[in-house]
Amino acid sequence: MKVEIYSDVVCPWCYIGHTRFARAVERYRAKGGEVEVEFRPFQLAPDTKSNGELTLTWAAARFGGAEQAAQMFGRVTGVAAEDGLTLDFDHSIQANTFDAHRLIRLAGEQGKGEEALYALFRAHFTDGLDVGSREVLAGLARDLGVQADLDGEDGVAAVREELAQARAIGVSSVPLFLFEGQFAVSGAQPEDTLLAALEEVAERTGRSPAARAVKAATNGGDACDDEGYCAV
Repeated sequence: MKVEIYSDVVCPWCYIGHTRFARAVERYRAKGGEVEVEFRPFQLAPDTKSNGELTLTWAAARFGGAEQAAQMFGRVTGVAAEDGLTLDFDHSIQANTFDAHRLIRLAGEQGKGEEALYALFRAHFTDGLDVGSREVLAGLARDLGVQADLDGEDGVAAVREELAQARAIGVSSVPLFLFEGQFAVSGAQPEDTLLAALEEVAERTGRSPAARAVKAATNGGDACDDEGYCAV
């Protein structure tokens, strides 16, 4: 089964959603299922400048003040902790993520796309690094053992095309999980729901490792929208 995941590396619900999905996939594979995952780019705020501005400052200006920003990030930080993830918004730096998506794509071509994705999540949410900085990205690429010339044109056209495709098919919030190009599950759904989605799509498409169907939620999950606002 092919699953395409649309996400952005500065989206906290994407970090949580990816983590939950990875666990769901482990359980699905343990039952004999096969899954091929492809990471698709999405930019929550493509107009953002990578100028070292703290995410809290950026969000306060965009979403109605410091109190609203603190509420938004306080909830997601608590949820992330329950999933074993550390989100440090006191040091998180807002960034334009276009080059980060280039790194993920280039790493994917070298068999390290998932490693790059999680390295970027940790860099942004835990380590307080500017993932819009090509110097920072070059350092991450070296750590991963990935060849990536981000000062050149490597991956530029491909990422632009995929971002346009995401808009064309109507992606407006992330994470979004697209199963077999037909069935979509939006938001950072619980692990059990994502496992149920895998099983139901397998049943519908004749790829089921077991003869059972489970109804999966397809919307209503926690997500960040295309204005950069994260559900509270």
